[in-house]
Amino acid sequence: MKKGYLYIAVAVVMFTSFEVVLKFIAGQINPVQLTLCRFSIGFLFLLPVALRTLRKRGKFLDVESMFYFALLGLIGIALCMPILQMAVSYTNSSVAAVMFSCNPVFVTFLAFFLLREPIKPRHIAALALEILGTVVIISPWDVKLNMTGVLLALLSTLLFSLYGVMGKRKVAEFGGAVVTCFSFFFGSLIVLAFTILSHVPAVAQLFLDAGLDNFAYIPLFDGYTLQNLPYVLFVSVGVAGIGFCAYFLAMEYQPASVVSLVYFFKPALSPLLAWAVHGEEISQSMLIGVALIVVGSLCAIIPGIKEARRGNF
Repeated sequence: MKKGYLYIAVAVVMFTSFEVVLKFIAGQINPVQLTLCRFSIGFLFLLPVALRTLRKRGKFLDVESMFYFALLGLIGIALCMPILQMAVSYTNSSVAAVMFSCNPVFVTFLAFFLLREPIKPRHIAALALEILGTVVIISPWDVKLNMTGVLLALLSTLLFSLYGVMGKRKVAEFGGAVVTCFSFFFGSLIVLAFTILSHVPAVAQLFLDAGLDNFAYIPLFDGYTLQNLPYVLFVSVGVAGIGFCAYFLAMEYQPASVVSLVYFFKPALSPLLAWAVHGEEISQSMLIGVALIVVGSLCAIIPGIKEARRGNF
């Protein structure tokens, strides 16, 4: 039980720092190229751990499992991440990031239908407070939202929620490291295929006409320097490798609906980290939203700890 919350804490730290660290290399590397780099390196980092886990459990990857991991990679990496980047092209990155952090709303209900995880009153209370906090942070009454960007952000959120819930189905059998590692592998292969396809003139022109220049003629190696290499390694090994692995390892000890609360800590802690590192201003609405999100998250976690101690979780 304690391990589950430790893994959640590791995932929170990694995911919270992603955009803050990414700001150091903004504009230097194509976002799709960076996605391919992140998850490829994440796969290589996790591969020894995943192989050791397979040997320890006496498991092997059959054809059915490989197809399942390929489906996870398609949903959670190859589709979700580029769609999220497209959302940022149409709306503010802060709006897209905070909306993406709402995936526990989807996870709670997807886990109920797909995994038969119960929805308890504390989950509803937590979601209500966290949604309210997210709305306060976005402040839609002050920002003119682009509906295309909003819909794309919602679609990416739904895809990532589905990735997490579907991933848990295999966590019990193979372990979090294996699920993360091989979904990264297949997701990276699909992104690589898309990168190659982006160099076909007709495909590239389609994205250029749509104003999505980052999806046309995607480079493989341009932009990497000795100066930005530490940041690239952090978002690859740290965020993708360690962060995602901790996310799925936590599911070995906690329900998917509780683990997904990682993403409600993100909009609460990221502004504080951005203020500390980059000196970004924190508005009053941001502080109110952060407080609501923290209270909502505690509503879900603290009762869970008490239930576990009584042996009823």
